[in-house]
Amino acid sequence: MSKIYDSATNALDGILSDNMTIMAGGFGLCGIPENTILALRDSGIKGITIISNNCGIDDFGLGILLQTRQIKKMISSYVGENKIFEQQYLSGELELELNPQGTLAERIRAGGAGIPAFYTKTGVGTIVADGKETREFDGDEYVMERSLFADIAIVKAWKADKFGNLIYRKTARNFNPIMATAAKITIAEVEEIVETGTFDPDEVHTPSIYVQRLFKAENLEKRIEQRTIREAA
Repeated sequence: MSKIYDSATNALDGILSDNMTIMAGGFGLCGIPENTILALRDSGIKGITIISNNCGIDDFGLGILLQTRQIKKMISSYVGENKIFEQQYLSGELELELNPQGTLAERIRAGGAGIPAFYTKTGVGTIVADGKETREFDGDEYVMERSLFADIAIVKAWKADKFGNLIYRKTARNFNPIMATAAKITIAEVEEIVETGTFDPDEVHTPSIYVQRLFKAENLEKRIEQRTIREAA
């Protein structure tokens, strides 16, 4: 059975519902599943809990789902580039579960590995630990963090073969590989689809067993979040 779909809309067909939890790969605007986010907006689903490092910017990436008020809750580590996010959070429209970045990454990795919880020093003695179980190991205090697992993971890869093995390009690797393991259904948006057997096994970052659906992305913008250039000499 082919995993390949002809568009983001068709890749999402039949699996969306209100109030679901979606992991979205990317770091800033690097390695985000642009086409899939647009298709989520156009689907009209509401009450989404998004697990992602951040929420894009006002007019791009996950930020467009804030414009349409489709996101109910964000589980993330950084929210500083989005004015709409700020407005909705301060007004009480948007729930926020803020995580130290390493803790967020480990919660996702643990979810994909079938580990329900783990202990970490990060956040001990701060509001991050409020209401959470703590425990002492070898004289040091640790806080327990629950793992994360989503209904759907949407990831962006550079190349896929027709069987669904994925390769990410440079920093676009970021959160995508761990998110691909931590959901019931993983949808990969890719720049190129090649014949199965093209990749050396050592090149593969996400094995095909984790990928249920994939499609070739179109009209990628690949924006730069903050462009800094040197003045001409």
